Amino acid sequence: MLRSGLVFKLLLVCSCFTGFGAGGALAQNATFKTIAQDFDQYRKKALQEKIFLHLDRPVYTCGETMWFKMYAVDGTVHNPLAISRIGYVEVLDEAQKPVLQGKIALNEGSGNGSFILPATLGSGNYTVRAYTTWMRNFGPEFYFEQPVTIVNTFQTPAMSSTPTLPAYAIQFFPEGGNIVAGVSNKVAFKTTDKRTGKGIAYKGEIRDAKGKKIADIAPYRFGIGHVTFTPEAGMAYTAIVTLPNGQKFEQPLPKVYDQGNALNLQEEVNNQLKITVSQTGQQAAQLYLLGHTRQMIAVSETATINQGAATFLVDKNALADGITHFTVFNADKKPVSERLYFKQPTQLLHLNLATDKQHYTTREKVALDITAQAGPENNTAANLSMAVYRLDSLQATVANSIESYLWLTSDLKGTIENPGYYFSAAGATDSQAIDNLMLTHGWSRFKWEDILDKTPATYSFAPEFGGHWITGQVTSKSTGAPAPGIMTYLASPSKHIRLYSSQSDTNGLIRYEVKDYFGQKEIVVQSDFTKDSTYHFKLFSPFSDKFAARQLPAFKLSDKLYQDLTLRHVQSQVQQAYFGQYTNRFAAAGIDSISFYGHATEQYYLDDYKRFKVMEEVMREYVPGVVVRLRKRNFYFMVVNRPYKTIFEEQPLVLLDGVPVFNVNKIMAFNPLKVNKLEVIASRFFTGQQLYEGVVSYTTYKGDLGGFELDPRALMQEYEGLQLQREFYAPAYDTDTQKQSRLADLRNLLHWAPDLKVKTGTTATSSFYTSDQPGTYLVFIQGLTASGQAGSKVLTFKVGQPL
Repeated sequence: MLRSGLVFKLLLVCSCFTGFGAGGALAQNATFKTIAQDFDQYRKKALQEKIFLHLDRPVYTCGETMWFKMYAVDGTVHNPLAISRIGYVEVLDEAQKPVLQGKIALNEGSGNGSFILPATLGSGNYTVRAYTTWMRNFGPEFYFEQPVTIVNTFQTPAMSSTPTLPAYAIQFFPEGGNIVAGVSNKVAFKTTDKRTGKGIAYKGEIRDAKGKKIADIAPYRFGIGHVTFTPEAGMAYTAIVTLPNGQKFEQPLPKVYDQGNALNLQEEVNNQLKITVSQTGQQAAQLYLLGHTRQMIAVSETATINQGAATFLVDKNALADGITHFTVFNADKKPVSERLYFKQPTQLLHLNLATDKQHYTTREKVALDITAQAGPENNTAANLSMAVYRLDSLQATVANSIESYLWLTSDLKGTIENPGYYFSAAGATDSQAIDNLMLTHGWSRFKWEDILDKTPATYSFAPEFGGHWITGQVTSKSTGAPAPGIMTYLASPSKHIRLYSSQSDTNGLIRYEVKDYFGQKEIVVQSDFTKDSTYHFKLFSPFSDKFAARQLPAFKLSDKLYQDLTLRHVQSQVQQAYFGQYTNRFAAAGIDSISFYGHATEQYYLDDYKRFKVMEEVMREYVPGVVVRLRKRNFYFMVVNRPYKTIFEEQPLVLLDGVPVFNVNKIMAFNPLKVNKLEVIASRFFTGQQLYEGVVSYTTYKGDLGGFELDPRALMQEYEGLQLQREFYAPAYDTDTQKQSRLADLRNLLHWAPDLKVKTGTTATSSFYTSDQPGTYLVFIQGLTASGQAGSKVLTFKVGQPL
């Protein structure tokens, strides 16, 4: 059996076993083949999305703006993926409570947004996470997450030069899953400081239950290392760790199994991997090895156990770049061991940065050359984002990058310390460090039981391919039970006429795919109350209510940071005082001004006519396309069917600023002097599942219903739509007059460019100006090509006072 703490979720699935004998091997191979077939079918039905977020800085103060660029890619090949048009970004506090939320419009797999950090936030470490609606089907562990620090300089921060008491944890990870007696076992270990989440240095040793020393242990890098030993049956083992300060603590190793499978992976000199599975106490049989890289099958082999071991030889050229999962199945098609292997990516986007100078004065122009190389993929556009900010004691360079996230951390469990190291010049050749990482951070994006028992995949969340989904539920007012089969309508009062309809399903659920919904607006949800009058409506939050089990490092400020915190506070206040008017400048959303029903058959601007004070006079005098009838003191509209020169018998769809009005008496009682425009569709019109015999649409001057009283049974509430794109502002100093401006410029973030497009194989130039703040500044640029080649680059330059 597998140990319960194994980070790979290898789940045992029973199946029929064909024994060996005449033709037994062929039958066995056929049985194993179904594993690969089932796995491939599952992959095709479970498209994986990955989201990466480029944040402009790692540390913020309240009042500053957090800028970000979102990249959405295919989780298998890392190409930009356009399946989702909406991305969700949240800032979570230490209790994983959202304090800021935003919906970001995605176009061809990318989009950008921002948050102004309010003064209501407390100082602390926060998590920024990002995902799409489709990703909610697979759990919060797959969302993008990155810790940031936010300091509220309006409050007195709790500073202390006295460190808190240390708390350490050591974990053991047997290669393949279990420690098995009688054979050589490689066991990886990781020791972290719980306060910081970072690895620590130490020395230790493994002792058996009799106190005999078995082996020495010490981490190789980032608190991670491994030890190899042959355990005895029935023996327990303990690690004794000694920290640099002399403190000691003990930790038992996982249980030793008398029988089982021990896996060992070794790199051979002939560009091969040798995977050996040793068995004890079991009958000889065949084993099956399946290797996949991001669910793309690369290896599918069988081997027979001979003298207690089976060996697989894998050509590394057959493996895709990145992390490959090797899973070993026994004759019963049960997964018994798993191992991760990392192949350094070769197809990366190589970026080069060069400034025209190394040292600049304040308020001086910086010219930056950006060169992109993508090997054989040159002459394609690279989609990039770039931030330029000042380094200080609060913030340093960013450890995570788009290539380290896509190729590494997104496919591993837990927090990876300094993932950028494994893509640096030194880390790319540090095979021991990367292999230790594979041994201690294993993870699967699926459960084997979902594949091998062929359970049909069911998904609760559809991808937002066409636009944002607003979802809710219709229930009975008297019983609270779901109300199926009710036709509902959603509209937002506006000059831009939009209407969406949805019929509640068996669970009373409703869903509207809305278009061009930006910013915070009022929305109205209702049914036709002339037919359905006993129902209650509610809308659901589109944000995920599930959270990954991750812990932020403890937040503590040192007295040594006081000077930089004071400076950041002054910077923020000066920027707000002198440049605050530029904070809320937004790019045009590009909203389609045409109404959802298209161009009207008849259109009337009422100011072009004599204005009447009664709507009945307006309709009878100006609008020949609509026949007004009065029956039993109730008004009815009938639209003239222009194509056939007849009159429809049923009432048309009547709208006021896009909101359906089912009681014509109320629209006839409305003050016509508040109406600017009236449009008529003089033919049958389909919207969703509904057919209407014409449309009569009124638009007020402000598009705000003009005081019209909605039916009290309708749901009207504020709803936050997609973010409008805030424009980044920075002053220019092209002229002597601008340079001599007396307005202080203390920007910490010099430049933010979320939409850089650079053709690979060429050099592009970007420019910006330094501020009045001397110091060392960091340029961080990253992005990817249309073929999924990702890359990043860091450059620093200095700014000093003019001589």
